[in-house]
Amino acid sequence: MSFETIRINENYDGQVIELALNMPPANILSARMMGEISRFMRQQRHNDKLKLIVFKGDGKDFCFGASVEEHTADQVTAMLPKFHNTIGEILGYPVPTLAQVTGYCLGGGFELALACSFIVADETAKFSVPEIRLGVFPPVAAVLLPYLAKSAVTVRMIITGTMLDAVGLREAGLAALVADKGDIQAAVDAFIKEEIVPKSSSSLRFAHQAARLSLVRHYRGLIKDMEKLYLNELMKTHDANEGIHSFLEKRSPVWTGN
Repeated sequence: MSFETIRINENYDGQVIELALNMPPANILSARMMGEISRFMRQQRHNDKLKLIVFKGDGKDFCFGASVEEHTADQVTAMLPKFHNTIGEILGYPVPTLAQVTGYCLGGGFELALACSFIVADETAKFSVPEIRLGVFPPVAAVLLPYLAKSAVTVRMIITGTMLDAVGLREAGLAALVADKGDIQAAVDAFIKEEIVPKSSSSLRFAHQAARLSLVRHYRGLIKDMEKLYLNELMKTHDANEGIHSFLEKRSPVWTGN
């Protein structure tokens, strides 16, 4: 399999596959990258020996988020459903997924991590959905965070764009493990060896389906409404378009409240 924006490694005799976002330094989630992630996951969906997919970012940061250029009014109608479908594929995937996070994990990158079965982060990790600073909101986080995290954390992250470190993410109930700086690979390897590899691959799939069923139904039940709110209402406002364009033009936004 040949990819331009992601890098694939097989480990543990093919039982674990590492999928690295391979567009450093920012590892921006472009439409092309989302398409390649989806294509790879569909290709591996019926791989009976597969027990875990590990998402990571090449370089020092996990992901700065989805492409702002693809959030402009002329592109977002095509991009946003594709992103939501990719997140849905990760949420409903037959085998567990793990986000191995160092550095910044922002916006759509954080939403991708939230879709994974486990988040393992080290002390360098910083998590945020800063979309409000661009005059928009994060639909996936708006669906997943209230389900997965404490409500006070959810409201603050979505409405203010506040940033959490790895310990804060664990305290919110979102991080499975926090590793010391420089030790995340050892922590992930130990978790895989102790908790994943010894399990039956078929039983792991059934257990994962059972553990995720209510979350998947929650996401599928709400994401289209969030998508409509974003595309049909938010993107018709001056401020949403002003926020996106001011970022691309590297200037301060001029809000009108409309």
